[in-house]
Amino acid sequence: MTDTETVDETPAARAARFRAEAASRGIPAAEVEAYIRTARPAVYLAEDGPGPVVALTGGHPPLPEGAPTPTAAFVAAVDCAALPPGATDLPLPSEGRLLFFADPDPGSGAVVAGAVRYVPAGTPSAERPGGPDGSPGAYRRARLDFCFHQWSWPWPEEDDDEESQRVAELASAWSHVVGRRPHWRLQLGGEPVLFNWDPVEAARDDVPLPAADGDEWTLLATWRGEDDCEELEAGLFHWVIRRSDLAALRFDRLYVYVDAL
Repeated sequence: MTDTETVDETPAARAARFRAEAASRGIPAAEVEAYIRTARPAVYLAEDGPGPVVALTGGHPPLPEGAPTPTAAFVAAVDCAALPPGATDLPLPSEGRLLFFADPDPGSGAVVAGAVRYVPAGTPSAERPGGPDGSPGAYRRARLDFCFHQWSWPWPEEDDDEESQRVAELASAWSHVVGRRPHWRLQLGGEPVLFNWDPVEAARDDVPLPAADGDEWTLLATWRGEDDCEELEAGLFHWVIRRSDLAALRFDRLYVYVDAL
């Protein structure tokens, strides 16, 4: 919930307000429409949000009996049924839980099998220490509530000052329309925030996909480690996946990238 957004506002209504605000600033309509076409919807989760609870972070992962022991630290368990329908353009499951794992290794990017696991709804699970030696989870426990969903955009090229200024003005118009946003901790879908490198571009460079298969890498989730991660003063954990793999709930080719200041 924001200062200017209404709970029942549709994306079309919000887009209309954005167009009106951009027009009032003298931004050409063609630039506004081009900007809208590059937008991707995303869900953002925050601590102490308005609810409902969507994810639990830190501590020990809730694993089914007989599941392999994770080799990386447990980050979060996301309840897919608690996500607003259609709030992202990802083929996410409508129920069950997605478990995310990652170690605080900044600057690393690699395909990591088991970095995300899917647990179907109704599967009996119990918390179990992770890591090869059964060590406790590396991250602080927290509850993340549904916070908001909105469009997100790619970051502009840093060496194009004119484009950056245009994008900044468009972003300012958008911020005026949606109002104040709470500080989020976990993002699902959309375009990545970043400190240094775009994790989707890193996946494309490291693991190029065959041009003939028509598939693409896309951001599944980003987690702001912050105080939950003692090893990094400021860390961004990204999980990048092929869209076809996500639709098939296949997570053995998932790309994990950790960015840090």
